[in-house]
Amino acid sequence: MGKRLIFSILFVLGIVAAAQADETKFLQLAVFNPVQTVPADQSIAGARFGLFYTLNKDVSGFSLTLLGLDKTTGDFKGAELSLVNWVEGSFYGLRAGIVNRTANRFVGLDYGLVNVTEGDFTGWQDGIVNWTEGFLHGWQDGFVNYAKGRFVGLQSGLVNVSKGEFSGAAIGAVNYTDNQFKGFQGGIFNYAAEMKGFQLGLVNVTKKLNGLQIGLGNYNGNKQPFEFLPIVNWSF
Repeated sequence: MGKRLIFSILFVLGIVAAAQADETKFLQLAVFNPVQTVPADQSIAGARFGLFYTLNKDVSGFSLTLLGLDKTTGDFKGAELSLVNWVEGSFYGLRAGIVNRTANRFVGLDYGLVNVTEGDFTGWQDGIVNWTEGFLHGWQDGFVNYAKGRFVGLQSGLVNVSKGEFSGAAIGAVNYTDNQFKGFQGGIFNYAAEMKGFQLGLVNVTKKLNGLQIGLGNYNGNKQPFEFLPIVNWSF
């Protein structure tokens, strides 16, 4: 029975590959690379279905790998649904999985337990851990959110960390910005290297304040007019 099943799968893959030999590769069927109808160095414009491991260059359309890794060495445009979604180029569209990773630019919705974008991100990152290294314009929503580059938008989670300039709102138990923050921080502990806006929390800390702090403890490193005050501190 096992040999017949393997033979049947290979037979179907062979038929599909032959049918697409001289046409645009609209359909990919894969067990694991290289057992797939379209070679890994070619692109798909249509649909891609895999079982364990699927690999292609550029993909436009829909891609699903049921039990493993869905990998694209170029750009992906469309919808991707797999346990692990891995794109070496840029991604445009909708994606869901356990682990999602994009090496370059991402535009759209990234939904998974762990979402990583090493380039710029525009859209919505929704997961347990969200990580963006480039410029982020949009929304990070998760337990732990990390943005290395400039951030414009909203961070909402248990712990929100941004290393570049931030414009917008950060709402969580801990909000930490190691750069200039313009907007609103709301949480138990709020920190900004330079705050231009409003901090609301139990403890609010900034090295330089141009705005308002409300909390049990409020620290303003530039000491203008006060370095520390309970309840309310300000500097304009």
